[in-house]
Amino acid sequence: MTYALDSDTISYLLNKDSRVQHNIKNAVDNGDEYVIPPMVYYEVKRWLVIKNATAKLSAFIKLCRFTNQIVMDDACWEKAIDIYTLLTKKGSAIDDGDIFIAAYCLVYNYTLVTNNISHFQRIDGLKIVNWKN
Repeated sequence: MTYALDSDTISYLLNKDSRVQHNIKNAVDNGDEYVIPPMVYYEVKRWLVIKNATAKLSAFIKLCRFTNQIVMDDACWEKAIDIYTLLTKKGSAIDDGDIFIAAYCLVYNYTLVTNNISHFQRIDGLKIVNWKN
């Protein structure tokens, strides 16, 4: 299985949350992989740069080295448009960043690891786990 880490999950890792660290170690020990969606990379890195959090930035870059990074391709952008359209018509829109992350996970069949269940559970077919609980 491949897990896509959301921004909040990476924040927990960088802050050495023992439960999240334990869950990612278990996943890797079980032969699972993890990826960092492009939008998450952007969200996390910009936050670390603006905060001048050099130690955490270094740890984040090290974490990224162990992932297979895949770019947002046309299928992801089209899926994002579909998600946006559906949620907007339902009156339950979420932030574009979350839509991009969800589209990426759906297109590549990744399970999203997030503590932000309330937003992501609105998206049909998206597999979600919470390693914080």
